Amino acid sequence: MTDEVDTRQLDELLDDIYHGQERISQADIYRRAVAAELPPTLLSRIAALPQGEYAADEAADLLGGSVA
Repeated sequence: MTDEVDTRQLDELLDDIYHGQERISQADIYRRAVAAELPPTLLSRIAALPQGEYAADEAADLLGGSVA
């Protein structure tokens, strides 16, 4: 058993919401993640982000995803 979380859904979400956007708020990221039905582990990571706006690379770094 491993504690690794599959971040493919997170990567796909970030790719989608940052398309044409430079910065997005933590609240908007969380709302979109809930609507996309991301797993609770990923939702808790997003909820733990400090309030504010993030560029795609910042969000990916903080959430453990990757930016293509």
